[in-house]
Amino acid sequence: MNDMVTGLPPLSAVRAFEAAARHGSFTRAAAELGMTQAAVSYQIKLLEERLGLALFQRQARRVVLTEAGERLAISVTDAFDGLRGAFAAVTETAEGVLSIQAMPTLASNWLAPRLGLFQCANPSLAIRLVPRAAPAELEADDCDVVIRRGGGQWPGLEAHWLMTNEYSPLCGPGLFRHLGRAPEPSDLLTVPRFGCPKSWASWFAAAGISSASLPNEPRIDLVVQQYEVTAALAGNGAVMAQPAFFRRELNQGVLVQPFDVMLRDGQDYWLTYPARRRSSRKIRLFRDWLLKEARDG
Repeated sequence: MNDMVTGLPPLSAVRAFEAAARHGSFTRAAAELGMTQAAVSYQIKLLEERLGLALFQRQARRVVLTEAGERLAISVTDAFDGLRGAFAAVTETAEGVLSIQAMPTLASNWLAPRLGLFQCANPSLAIRLVPRAAPAELEADDCDVVIRRGGGQWPGLEAHWLMTNEYSPLCGPGLFRHLGRAPEPSDLLTVPRFGCPKSWASWFAAAGISSASLPNEPRIDLVVQQYEVTAALAGNGAVMAQPAFFRRELNQGVLVQPFDVMLRDGQDYWLTYPARRRSSRKIRLFRDWLLKEARDG
């Protein structure tokens, strides 16, 4: 939309006028706006020609507002103060809420129990946790940071390593007793299993069991580890999961890790955020806190 339609002069000229009126100087206005003194003078001349009025009296070492300039300066300064306040309010609101996206099991079992400590240490920040099985684009989902799995290389993102993704079969105590007093990994071939078949095949291979021994049986893949562990807690079978996310259940004995064999797939957990936002205060606070939590276990 052109200036003739809106009835407004070019914003660049209005900005130059507002700064010069506030400072009483073309030179100081130019320094604030990152322009040359000549450029500021030119913009104000354009505005004066547009209005058909002189807005400043040019004197030897200074400029002084004319009567018309004083009247215009009051309204323009009020308008710019309103704009500054609006942008400050938006920035304050954006910086006052930290939005975190994470995979559901990590979010519920590892991150959520810790977030209260972070919020208490940073009471000016509100926290919004968004569980999502597959990470979406940061901008599209309006999240500040995303905890994701992968190799640590994502174009345009800063990535900080959090923890290794390592998993092993877990089951309820009833199924563990069913395996016998001295169970072997091969005993798991005879029980229902939840989770990704490829993960099970890789784990069996790491435990010394060839893929030829694996029965071609139906399996249930519930996608989210938390759902699969819930099924295992009900005694419905064994699940391939990350023990680090179920320390409480393992310590309470309601969940059992039958074997010490752990499998790593190279898809570790990383904290990520747009590289251009690395200087955001709330992101820096959360990054430093989360990395320490991950180091401390």
